[in-house]
Amino acid sequence: MTREGEQIPCVGGLTFDADGRLLLIQRRNEPGRGLWSLPGGRVEPGEDDATALVREMAEETGLVVCPGTLVGRVQRGPYSIADYICTVVGGELRAGDDALDARWCDATTFAELPLAELLRETLAEWGVLPR
Repeated sequence: MTREGEQIPCVGGLTFDADGRLLLIQRRNEPGRGLWSLPGGRVEPGEDDATALVREMAEETGLVVCPGTLVGRVQRGPYSIADYICTVVGGELRAGDDALDARWCDATTFAELPLAELLRETLAEWGVLPR
């Protein structure tokens, strides 16, 4: 349980394939159940962002990633989210524990999906929309 006003540190992974498609997951849990978002989640006590991101990406997508550059930070309610570029180095894509589905999305698919609040606008502002 968190105290009112307390920030919950989280990470998200911006992962693209060779065709410029963006990896998204469909959220299994609230907030945003059923909506599509970047894979990621909470930074657990004792973890740094990179460790949390590797763990969360494996849990949600089945992929092993190497975290790279910080792209940006957002605040969504109590969640303070740091989003990083990630490179896939192993694994096989599958929906994991916190995801109903996981897929690579091109620009057309991205435009058609019900997305988490402000995802489209934030990624456009950062210049990291799928091709």
